[in-house]
Amino acid sequence: MSQSQSPSLLMLRLSKAVVARRAYSTASAGGTREGWLYVDSVFPIQLARWDLRHYIGILRQEHLLSALQTRLEQLSSVYDFKPLELQPQRKDGGVFVRFSYTTPPSETLPDGVDALSALQDALKEEAAKDGAMPTWTGIGRGELWVVRGSPWKEDMNRFASPILKIAFDGPDVQEQSLYELCRPYGHISDITPPAVVPAGTLRSAAITFRQVYSATVARNVIHGLDIPPSSDSTLTAKTRLRAQYEKPLQAHAIRDWMSGHPKIMLPIIVFLLGTLTYTIFDPLRALMVEAKMLDWFDYRKFKLYQWLEANALDRLLTVNEKSTPASEVWKDRQDAENALHAYLADTPSTIAFVHGPQGSGKTSLLEAVVKDSNRKSLLIDCRELHNANTDSALVVALAAQTGYWPVFNFLNSMSTLIDLASVGLIGQKAGMSSSLPEQLKQILYVVTIGLRGVSSSHRASIQRQLKDEQAIETRRIQEAHRRQAILDGTWHDGRLDCIAGNGVMSELGIGDELFGEDMATHLQTKDDSLQQAMEHQEKLIRKQKTLQEAEAINSLPIVVIRNYASNMGSATREDLLVVLAQWAASLAENQIAHVIVLSDNRENAKRLTKALPSKPINSIALSDADPSSSLFFVKQKLHDAGIDIGISEQDTQYVERLGGRASDLESLIHKVRNGMKVDEAVEDIITRGVAELRRNAFGDDADDGKNLAWTRYQVWKVLKALAKAPEVGYYDMLVDFPFKGDESALRGMEHAELISISTKDGRPATIRPGKPVFRWVFERVVNDKIFQATQELAYNEKQILDTEAKIQGYEQELALLVDTMKKEKRAWYSFRRSPCVHRARFVGDKLAIAERKVGALDRKNVELKRALASLREVM
Repeated sequence: MSQSQSPSLLMLRLSKAVVARRAYSTASAGGTREGWLYVDSVFPIQLARWDLRHYIGILRQEHLLSALQTRLEQLSSVYDFKPLELQPQRKDGGVFVRFSYTTPPSETLPDGVDALSALQDALKEEAAKDGAMPTWTGIGRGELWVVRGSPWKEDMNRFASPILKIAFDGPDVQEQSLYELCRPYGHISDITPPAVVPAGTLRSAAITFRQVYSATVARNVIHGLDIPPSSDSTLTAKTRLRAQYEKPLQAHAIRDWMSGHPKIMLPIIVFLLGTLTYTIFDPLRALMVEAKMLDWFDYRKFKLYQWLEANALDRLLTVNEKSTPASEVWKDRQDAENALHAYLADTPSTIAFVHGPQGSGKTSLLEAVVKDSNRKSLLIDCRELHNANTDSALVVALAAQTGYWPVFNFLNSMSTLIDLASVGLIGQKAGMSSSLPEQLKQILYVVTIGLRGVSSSHRASIQRQLKDEQAIETRRIQEAHRRQAILDGTWHDGRLDCIAGNGVMSELGIGDELFGEDMATHLQTKDDSLQQAMEHQEKLIRKQKTLQEAEAINSLPIVVIRNYASNMGSATREDLLVVLAQWAASLAENQIAHVIVLSDNRENAKRLTKALPSKPINSIALSDADPSSSLFFVKQKLHDAGIDIGISEQDTQYVERLGGRASDLESLIHKVRNGMKVDEAVEDIITRGVAELRRNAFGDDADDGKNLAWTRYQVWKVLKALAKAPEVGYYDMLVDFPFKGDESALRGMEHAELISISTKDGRPATIRPGKPVFRWVFERVVNDKIFQATQELAYNEKQILDTEAKIQGYEQELALLVDTMKKEKRAWYSFRRSPCVHRARFVGDKLAIAERKVGALDRKNVELKRALASLREVM
């Protein structure tokens, strides 16, 4: 019966089947009867919904039923046996067979044996002659059982069990009768007698079989069997048996106890999960971090690949390019490079903070220094972590950068759900979920273990190398002593003793003996040699110790944290920066690794300073190159690219507009290589900078401008000032309108790379353009007549609004002062003026100044509107 049939159709067919099965013993025409057989082991017994063996029976059903049909047709010699219908019972692993047969004469039956038992024995005997019944495994044999009751084929989620519950629809059946009835189907372990039940409920007994197979056969054979009353019973009603499986109590006893005691089990589960993590996964993750840094899985480090590259690839791909080293091009980077080399050559005790504007060459400088040091490095790019959309993506990104594997990120979501469930169960959280900082700290803790492993591995390799060198040196000294002894004739070869023997002849292995002065000279020479050997050994030990100390520093890995910026814009990213700062400080304090942090702004070092308060940060600043170095850089790069163009004095002036920013110089070189002239390339860079500045500084529209960290009036004043002078005073800009002491706007512009703020004696001093080319960009933006007019109008309107607010305040204060003077009581003989008079005069002067300012601004706005209208007419 298909599982896809509707419930109504299923019930209709089942009711018809029950009616037919109840009439199995009814005689039909010709003296034949119909009955039911149950053939076991045709399909696998399904123990639960997760039992995948069930699908094997489904796939092989057609083949198995066909083989069974053929096999049953061979039993026709037994009482005219003829199979009529096969109905699979896949859950219990068997098949119901409806058949017809001829009733055997009663006189041919043995004493005490009924017709059905005789039929069953005859069928089994005949089946054993021709071979076993087909089974789903192809091995073993199935048995034939005559159904004593009524077959019940159902597809409910009631799966086979070794315990069979027999309900009595009528009087109770004695335990001995149950045993005799069910014992032929398999060994019985125990029978539980009926217990007291509520009124209206059928009493039942539980029969426990040793095997599930026996329970399935008994259930399908005796279900619906009518048991007559015993001879000694006064009852005349029959008892109908109803068999069904009962789940073993032991199967879920542990689970039920665990679910019933959450206050005990949740802490145990947390402890077991933590133990599993620390004992299995954390060592594996630390090993993967070490593998990433030591390039265990990098095919370019394999000896076979290096041999192929040296003997095949390099010969086929010969490139004769000569480029000038960075140290020759960037002369002003030498100090920073030397500072980094000095930091890496010393025992780590602090963090190296390399800061400079974008395009100043921080990354290229660091790559060159790390390459020269020939040490293992670990790179963490904060920009990639910042681009992660969710906390889970952030954790995965950090794990990928550090080599932390495996990552079970979904477990944290499950832990959160468990915490929510535990609040409902026990009233408090189970403590399984962890916040983002805790997850980041856990990853970095494992990475720290991996860094220690890298250092230990490198140190062990150096120790082996030093031991090998020491062994070579010892063998060299021994060889030298042996050669000298041979020349002196005092060398004794013990191998000759085996030939010459002992006694007088053993002197053949000694050589010529020395006597007198020769012996004294020889002994003195030998003492001198021993003294020299001891001194040489001491020097060798001191040298080895010095090398070990130096190599102990060189064995430390380098951790590089790039794009460390504070303009992340969310609390989550702020947590990331704080955790990275604390981790970097712990690495430096514990001398686990050298830590180098790259940032575009010096203000980002504040978190590092808080994380490492006891040690000063090793700050290394990079600025733009001077004009001569910039021009030499452009000429050298063009020469390396095979482009030899003469740079005129006018071209030199255009190159100087770009300043020493490496990114702008690289863009210039790229444009010149593509066929543009120097002046055209510089103009293109400035034009593009104008469009980017308008979008980044003012926003695409008014609504977009509201989302910026500054106002349009503030950035316009900064642009006007820097378009006229290369730098302006920090506090000169801060104290006046429209800033009025608001430093956050200037800091926001600095983070957006619009301006750069230089310091003097630890305080902000001057404001400069964010890039050297921005001076010309600012000038181009400010000199745009239409844009200048619109911005000046908005700027003046803002000033007018602020000034009118002040005027309103002055007028209210004057009115209050006049009212106060009217109510003031003074003696007639007093000649001193009221203090309100002096205050009123002061407020009046301020009011007059404000009125004149508003008038001047109004006149300017009228002129600006006229100029703007004329410009629009011209356009």
